[in-house]
Amino acid sequence: MAIQTDKICKSFGNVQALKGVSVSFEENKIYGLLGRNGAGKSTLLNVLANRMFADSGSFTVDGEPGGENDRAQSKLFLMSEQTLHPEGMRVGKAFQWTQAFYPSFDQGYALRLAGEFQLDTHTKMSGLSTGYRSIFKLILGLSVNVPYVLLDEPVLGLDANHRELFYRRLLEKYAENPFTVVLSTHLIEEVADLIEDVVIIKAGTVIRQESRESLLSQGYTVSGGAGAVEAYIQGRQVLGVDALGGLRTAYVLGEADKTAQSAKDLEFGAMDLQKLFIQLTNS
Repeated sequence: MAIQTDKICKSFGNVQALKGVSVSFEENKIYGLLGRNGAGKSTLLNVLANRMFADSGSFTVDGEPGGENDRAQSKLFLMSEQTLHPEGMRVGKAFQWTQAFYPSFDQGYALRLAGEFQLDTHTKMSGLSTGYRSIFKLILGLSVNVPYVLLDEPVLGLDANHRELFYRRLLEKYAENPFTVVLSTHLIEEVADLIEDVVIIKAGTVIRQESRESLLSQGYTVSGGAGAVEAYIQGRQVLGVDALGGLRTAYVLGEADKTAQSAKDLEFGAMDLQKLFIQLTNS
């Protein structure tokens, strides 16, 4: 059971947003969909949710065609920056309206979350700030109870307290009744411990899809004086180097050799997901 894409391409004029993307989002996993601005993350999620159509390629949901298929689409929920509800509609009414499209929507749970996030259900959509629009859509995503929830920049405009509350409630929901979450975000450091699998898109192409542990286990960091680090990394597969004054931190693939003569006075550490992402997508 999974969402699987097969060579999806999508262009906007002369800009090719997706270039033959083939990726799989399996059941009951939390994915991090990572990429720089304009990499194609939102385009991919919008294609999966039938909000735009691919120029070529296809995708399936649990083995059946996903495009223009109501049964397949009923298994998906996409939260994006776009608000689809009428501006004059009140939050409470929007919850009722959502249940008409998603019969498994838990309105009682949504109302409890609204209380926790201090979202006034009598407020009209037009009266919600950017942060509370995000909160409203997050509550929908946590309450629809469908197998695949796609979250595109879900914490946009949220303060640190609300972001932390969302992450806690997401993990609680996942622990109680596992489902697939595709979390597209620029706040990699915040979600690094939440996600199980990582999909990295660069310029419309998937350059990595693997478990977080597998990805991070492929390398390490080495830090110290510029000369010592440069000597150590000679002949090794280096993703990139950060410089701060006379200090250097290198991101190296392979296993650390702490016994090497050049390793003296150097510090070795685990690869950091955000730093690794930056190095993989920098060029």
